Amino acid sequence: MNFTNWLNFQFMRNAILAILIITPLFGIIGTMIINKKMAFFSDALGHSALTGIAVGVICGMKNLNISMIIFAVIFALLLNKISKNSSASKDTIISVFSSCSVAIGLAILSKGGNFSQYSSMLVGDVLSITSKEIVYLAVIFLSTIIFWIFASNELNAIAIHKTLAKSKNIKVELLENLFAVFVALIVTVSIKWVGILIINALIILPAAASRNMAENLREYHLFSIIIALFSGVLGLWSSYYTNVATGPMIVIIASVIYFLTYIFGKKNK
Repeated sequence: MNFTNWLNFQFMRNAILAILIITPLFGIIGTMIINKKMAFFSDALGHSALTGIAVGVICGMKNLNISMIIFAVIFALLLNKISKNSSASKDTIISVFSSCSVAIGLAILSKGGNFSQYSSMLVGDVLSITSKEIVYLAVIFLSTIIFWIFASNELNAIAIHKTLAKSKNIKVELLENLFAVFVALIVTVSIKWVGILIINALIILPAAASRNMAENLREYHLFSIIIALFSGVLGLWSSYYTNVATGPMIVIIASVIYFLTYIFGKKNK
C-alpha cells in the first residue's frame, strides 16, 4: 500500500490544508471552553447553525454561510447576556436556547420535505472544501491567534476567578463577548466540513485528553493542539482508505486518545 498516494488528488490536498488550519483552532479554543465550563455553549452554537441556515433560506440568501455566521454571533452574544442576568443555571439556559434553535431550524427547513438537501450539514464533508474557503479559514486562524496572544492570560484569570479579575481592571464582559464571538466564528465556518452532530466533540476531546496529561497550563495548550492535529491528519488519512466520513473518523481517533490518556493519567496519580 502506498501511504502517500492519497495526496495525489487536489481535493485531498485541500482537505489536509483545511485540517491543518481547523484542528489547531479546536485545540486552542477547546482548552478555554473546558476551563470556563462552556462545553454546552459550543454545542448550542453548533445546533444554532440549523436556524442560521433557515434564516438564510427565508431571506433568499445565496451564501448560507453568511446567515449562519451572523446568526451564530448574535446567538452567542444573546446567550452570554441572558445567562448573566438570569437566576436559572447557565446549563439550563444554554439547553433551552439549543433546543429551541434546533426545533425552529428543523421546522423551517423541513417544510415541504426539503430538509434532505441540508442533511449533509449534519456530518459535514471536508473533501468538498475549496481553495477560496481555505483562505477564509486562514484569516480566521490568524485572527484567533492574534486574539489569543493578547487575551489568553486575561481569559485564564476570568476562568479562575471572575471577581478577582474584575478587581484587576480586566474587562471581563468585553473579553467574554469577544471569546464567544470567536467560538461562534470557528464553529460555524467549520460545520460545513465537520458536521453539526460532531463539531462539539472535535472541540472538547483534544482539550479533555490534554488535561489528563498536562502538568501545567503551557503543556495543557500545547498537548491539546498536538492531539487535535494528530487526530485530524490521521482521521483524514484513515477515512480515505476505509471510505468512512472524515469527521466521525477524527472523533473516533480523538476518543481513543482521550481514553488512553485517562487510563495513563490514573496510573500515574
